[in-house]
Amino acid sequence: MVRISVDLNRCEGYGQCVFAAPSAFTLHGLEALTYLPNPPDEMRDAVHRAALACPVQAITVGVQDEPAGTTSRADRHVVVVGASLAGLKTAEALRERGFSGPLTVIGDEPHRPYDRPPLTKACVSEKLPPDRLELPVTRTLDARFLLGTAAVGLDTDRRLVRLADGAAVGYDTVVIATGTRARPYPGTTPDGVLAVRTRDDAEDLQRRLARQPRRVVVVGAGFLGGELASGLCDLGIPVTLVEAQQAPLQGPLGTTVGGVMADLARSAGVDLRLSTTVDEFVAGDDGALRQVRLSDGETVDADLAVVALGAVRNVEWLEGSAARVDRNGVHCDDRCRVLDLEGCPLPDVYAAGDVAGLPHPLFPGRRLSVEHWGNAVTQARTVAHDITRPSGEVPSPHTELPSFWSTQFGVNIKGVGFPGAADRIAVVQGTPGQGSFSVLYGLAERTVGAVTVDNGRYLHHYTALVREGAPFPPEFVTSDENTSPVVRPTGR
Repeated sequence: MVRISVDLNRCEGYGQCVFAAPSAFTLHGLEALTYLPNPPDEMRDAVHRAALACPVQAITVGVQDEPAGTTSRADRHVVVVGASLAGLKTAEALRERGFSGPLTVIGDEPHRPYDRPPLTKACVSEKLPPDRLELPVTRTLDARFLLGTAAVGLDTDRRLVRLADGAAVGYDTVVIATGTRARPYPGTTPDGVLAVRTRDDAEDLQRRLARQPRRVVVVGAGFLGGELASGLCDLGIPVTLVEAQQAPLQGPLGTTVGGVMADLARSAGVDLRLSTTVDEFVAGDDGALRQVRLSDGETVDADLAVVALGAVRNVEWLEGSAARVDRNGVHCDDRCRVLDLEGCPLPDVYAAGDVAGLPHPLFPGRRLSVEHWGNAVTQARTVAHDITRPSGEVPSPHTELPSFWSTQFGVNIKGVGFPGAADRIAVVQGTPGQGSFSVLYGLAERTVGAVTVDNGRYLHHYTALVREGAPFPPEFVTSDENTSPVVRPTGR
């Protein structure tokens, strides 16, 4: 079986892959791409042609990862705690940089590393089996995978990772990549109320959707909640989307983009309840969900609800260790080195991905934790570079900008930087609600973020403005005659 992944941050919707391998790649609307992560072997040649045809080289075609037996026992032992995207990419980057020592990857789930974004996208709207999401590797890792056993402690003095089964794994260098878990609903929940964060969660959701629920209530209209609601609409299942704020995506993107998404959701048939929360999930005599009582006094009949209230960083296993952690993650320096309780780097301890909190040049003095796919990949490269660099080589700090994408209700949202930190936005292309458009985000007279809606081919230009902290409002003249360059509050 072929394994592929597409970096949808880089994808610009040219669609060359669709022409080369139409059974593996599909373009929805103007630029929203979906794909089969594990197409059958007979499609191997077509998939390779698609990868070669991609103008931005966003497609990765994997190789078989079989033990090669070539590791050097004389080299130091690297242990990666966390078998998801950041953990896998760290292992891969280490091998790419020539690391030949023993490599161990520890994961609390029983599955090999898999891609999480499709859990709320293709696994819902296209009924893609979650067991088809294993992430590809571009080279043999020759790593030992310890799966299905969680790490419960880190002893930096003895250089040990302690596991839930009572075992301990020694290390010379350790990388913390334990990511996040779904934030639970802060109250009691009957059967039929679930979250979707893992492969097992997605399989549970698929089983329940196969029973044709009367209505599904999605709690939270962030990226994940919006994608779930969109996928349920594609299946023809009635959906109510409940959001405490004034607009979907208001926290990360503000009310201008959020207002457009609200209109799209309603047009798709979503029963959208804004400035509303859930007061109670009501169970029937059988203990299963029957109704959802809302803060506006109304009651919604439903036999399935999905809670999408964000994520909690998995740092509890580090309590009592020398690592400095809080609810915002593991404190790191700009090289992804984990800091101790005094703020000094711990020897040979690193962190990458959602769990890591790093400084960034755009926000001096602040530590930022970013829960985006691309951030896990770039931090993994930073970690691997620092572990393997010769003593005379200059360190390479992590200065990459976060980037993200979301496909929902027929449009493709792409962004870069820190839109959630801004206090003003400027529409620089198009008109919100009238097709494709782009907006820039500003804070303290500097550009700190950019978002495009069905306009991703222009994002690289705005990325350069964000990276240099260009003046805000922007001084350039837009090329779109229909654009009214209005600066407005983000609306949070």
